[in-house]
Amino acid sequence: MDRVYDRLVTLLSDKFEVDPGQIGPDVTLDELALDSLAVVELYVTLQEEWQVPLDDSAAAADLTVTDVARAVTALLDTTGPSTGHEAVQ
Repeated sequence: MDRVYDRLVTLLSDKFEVDPGQIGPDVTLDELALDSLAVVELYVTLQEEWQVPLDDSAAAADLTVTDVARAVTALLDTTGPSTGHEAVQ
């Protein structure tokens, strides 16, 4: 999960302009000032980047950063490694 968590932190700070100092494992997306549209955009971005079928209906602002990383990791574990993301380890 570490590589997914680390990439998620980078994505939140780069794409969503969240201060990296605010991002922590137990911080919710709402606490990072991501509204519902931004949360869905985050899910879509993660789906495209990791080639995993995240459930958009599960995208909620009350999820923590760890919750999101675990969801992606669980899908990666069941679908196998995706191509093109080995460098993001």
